[in-house]
Amino acid sequence: MTTKTLLPTSTAGSLPKPSWLAEPETLWSPWKLEGEELTDGKQDALRLSLQEQQHAGVDIVSDGEQTRQHFVTTFIEHLDGVDFENRKTVKIRDRYDASVPTVVGPVTRQKPVFVEDAKFLRQQTDKPIKWALPGPMTMIDTLYDAHYQSREKLAWEFAKILNQEAKELEAAGVDIIQFDEPAFNVFFDDVNDWGIKCLERAIEGLKCETAVHICYGYGIKANTDWKKTLGTEWRQYEEVFPKLQQSKIDIISLECHNSHVPIELLELIRGKKVMVGAIDVANHDVESPEEVAETLREALKYVDADKLYPCTNCGMAPLPREVAQGKLSALQAGAELVRKELVRK
Repeated sequence: MTTKTLLPTSTAGSLPKPSWLAEPETLWSPWKLEGEELTDGKQDALRLSLQEQQHAGVDIVSDGEQTRQHFVTTFIEHLDGVDFENRKTVKIRDRYDASVPTVVGPVTRQKPVFVEDAKFLRQQTDKPIKWALPGPMTMIDTLYDAHYQSREKLAWEFAKILNQEAKELEAAGVDIIQFDEPAFNVFFDDVNDWGIKCLERAIEGLKCETAVHICYGYGIKANTDWKKTLGTEWRQYEEVFPKLQQSKIDIISLECHNSHVPIELLELIRGKKVMVGAIDVANHDVESPEEVAETLREALKYVDADKLYPCTNCGMAPLPREVAQGKLSALQAGAELVRKELVRK
């Protein structure tokens, strides 16, 4: 990667969309524009999102997921074999019911999904860019499968498709490809049996850096209610970190600030680069730089400084724009405090 910055900052993924493009503070918000206006509007929103990241001083920038309605389904919409008219209700990540499309035949990718968007982002900035894709296990958890009737078989098909997309994103100039796998925090046996292997199939042959983002979800009610049932210690990472530490994935991205994740679990992935979530996305309170710095100082007990990447806990699409901007600035300011301390040492 091209950054030599110590503690390079980034977001986990989504940022709020402007109100002229989609309904603010809403997941799966419908577009307010159509046709060419929508195409132009998405590019304008991407430019704006990039400008907000650069204004905050974020080191590794992204598209803010401005061109997609949802981090999983927008990718699936572009594939063959999935019927979006024929919907079923399923429980997503054992947490909440959602109406989802149905797999009706072999899943295939006829053309690139995000590659033109990535090329557009690459043209706008010289900074390292990160691109998020849904991971295979989280994709199968967001569908009703009437064709393969095997979670594992469908996941392997998605891994092949994701690998095709990832290779073209790398060719478009993406520096880090991140796979979002919140399902890794729920289906532990599957993760260890075949989930991590599927993820390695998705990154096969890539020369750019790769990341897996595992969090406890967006700051929506279904997720915050679920978190209340997890007790005083959230030890889910303990189930999957040992195998992830042995995997070919370069970076592990996780939720940390304001969570009940015991920080010492980071010891289980020592040696990997770690994107430590130092910004809570489940409330509207903007962290102080010192709060961010304190999370990073704790993480540094278990992660070498050259491997620590300050980040947000999850995407910020459901937050008001001014709150997200404040949090981005706090992330950068907190990272800067710790950088100075490390340089002094």
